[in-house]
Amino acid sequence: MSQAAGTLYVISAPSGAGKTSLVKALLEKTEGIGVSISHTTRAMRPGEINGKDYHFIDQAQFQQMVADGAFLEHAQVFDNFYGTATANIRSKLEEGEDVILEIDWQGAAQVRKQIPECVSIFILPPSRAALEQRLRGRGQDSDEIIARRMRDAESETSHYGEYDYLVVNDDFDTALDDLRSIILAQRCRITVQTRRLAPLLKELLD
Repeated sequence: MSQAAGTLYVISAPSGAGKTSLVKALLEKTEGIGVSISHTTRAMRPGEINGKDYHFIDQAQFQQMVADGAFLEHAQVFDNFYGTATANIRSKLEEGEDVILEIDWQGAAQVRKQIPECVSIFILPPSRAALEQRLRGRGQDSDEIIARRMRDAESETSHYGEYDYLVVNDDFDTALDDLRSIILAQRCRITVQTRRLAPLLKELLD
């Protein structure tokens, strides 16, 4: 995968920081980039579509994929399991498409070991109070679950130093611009451009 034409982006954030909304907006404004669809054992939420938001499978199917070595990374988050199928990532990168992985710090650490050239981004909320307000605003979780998510958010955030970039999601448009700037700058790196512009470089230098 090190010779792939596309770039793999790993994006992590504590629950409620706005990662999913930012990635969705990024995809709408940026060509040549897609998001990897993970496998999960958690229940489907209202409005979600199997095969579009996640590949929803049961624990037996998930454990079989683990046994088969089918995952690039996999982890347990809360009471559920999440994993990224290696074959899906490989095919997209080889076709020259940039790929985003929305995963937690555990999965990010696994990916870095296998694909050290990946670009990692951590998204922070503007404050602890804002994070809790966003979690409560969803109207999906009990006080007990929100309290647990806040504790886990602190644990997740403690790993920010393992990432290449930090983006604060205070003003949404500003955070989106920051995120998109990282993608565009990465595409101009010499290692990336040398692969993508090989025909032009050959013509200019022959």
